[in-house]
Amino acid sequence: MSLNDHFVYTPPQEPLQIIYEDADLVVINKPAGLLSVPGRLPEHHDSAYYRVLAQFPDAKITHRLDMATSGILMFAKHRDAEVAVSKMFQARTVTKHYQALVQGQIQQSGSVEVPLITDWENRPRQIVHFELGKAAKTLFEMMEYHPEQDISRVLLTPITGRSHQLRVHMQYIGHPITGDKLYHPEPFQSPLKRMALHASHLKFVQPFSGELVDIQSLATF
Repeated sequence: MSLNDHFVYTPPQEPLQIIYEDADLVVINKPAGLLSVPGRLPEHHDSAYYRVLAQFPDAKITHRLDMATSGILMFAKHRDAEVAVSKMFQARTVTKHYQALVQGQIQQSGSVEVPLITDWENRPRQIVHFELGKAAKTLFEMMEYHPEQDISRVLLTPITGRSHQLRVHMQYIGHPITGDKLYHPEPFQSPLKRMALHASHLKFVQPFSGELVDIQSLATF
């Protein structure tokens, strides 16, 4: 959703839920409806990053989730950790999984590999563009199908990290995420009052200790 004049930001006020912490990193379970980072306007200042800073004044952003997406969001506690995590993401040594509810009965498994670019006239929308788009790849795996609602629960694994990648890729193959106000043609028909996309799993080797960190967060839809 665009942060424009018609948008009234009413973030959830539940307490910050920390699901992992060590000397270098802090990981939270971000609720749907909360910005990852502050918006430009003062009334859009409340965000996951703003709330993390209240407890960890030197915290740095390592990646982002869309406002409508819930789940695992990681922050670095200091500059060296920020640099180390950035290198992990660039090297694609971080495993990320998402759960989503998508429209229709999706096939058992597959991949979507189509390039994406910002639709500048309709920001923040992204579109598929084979000439100018940046390479993007998503793996998907059917978890279960609910015929009474014609909705599939799917496990999504982004191989690249483009903006709105999972949302656009699911729309592209004809299975938009339910409740997605940007990419679903009828978002308000969703059984939920939110977009059904949740960052459910994050796995990586801690860059300083060398320990395997495996974090999971259950989807609440």
